[in-house]
Amino acid sequence: MSAEPLSRRTLLAAPLLLLAPHLARGASETGADPGEALARAAAGQIGRVTIYDPAYIRLDFPGGDVAPERGVCTDVLIRALREAHGIDLQRAVNRDMKADFAAYPASWGLKRPDANIDHRRVPNLRRLFERLQADLPPGADPADFRPGDVVTCTLPGNLAHLMLVAQERSRDGNRPLILHNIGAGTRAEDRLNEFSMTGHYRLSPAVLEKLRRLDS
Repeated sequence: MSAEPLSRRTLLAAPLLLLAPHLARGASETGADPGEALARAAAGQIGRVTIYDPAYIRLDFPGGDVAPERGVCTDVLIRALREAHGIDLQRAVNRDMKADFAAYPASWGLKRPDANIDHRRVPNLRRLFERLQADLPPGADPADFRPGDVVTCTLPGNLAHLMLVAQERSRDGNRPLILHNIGAGTRAEDRLNEFSMTGHYRLSPAVLEKLRRLDS
């Protein structure tokens, strides 16, 4: 862990290297399932993102990222969206917050958007997905989860956390694995229902199109 205050540790995250636009569009143009493409991109971070580092970093904008071996929970999603669908959550969140700053959580005492960190905070991503109507009814039934779904939960110590549903399943076949960085880099683990779930979101083609408009 870093010297970042505990209340911010799992609310920070960072993006991976942005692929060329024609590569990022490939999943949509070939008709591949967008959730599966997202899950594959997240799984591709295993072994590449090996350090959990929630330090506040000044980022380029748009397309900002920290060192590719570092990040936290939300970086898994940020980087996967860039790779699989060419969507930059940094710019999407920034534009939506500029349009309606009061709609977002005021937990950090900010008076204006901060493009270095807003997209890396779990509560902000939850609010964005709610505003884009990506939220699904809460529930813990493994059958309700598809590859690429975004799941948020609360860790011990009241820390917000974000995970992506993987394509692979548990050894007994009863649950999908999840992809996340909870402290030692991006990993696939059988921990879907281990923590208190706070949100379940699906980035459907319609939701992805809304995100593209925010990122355009």
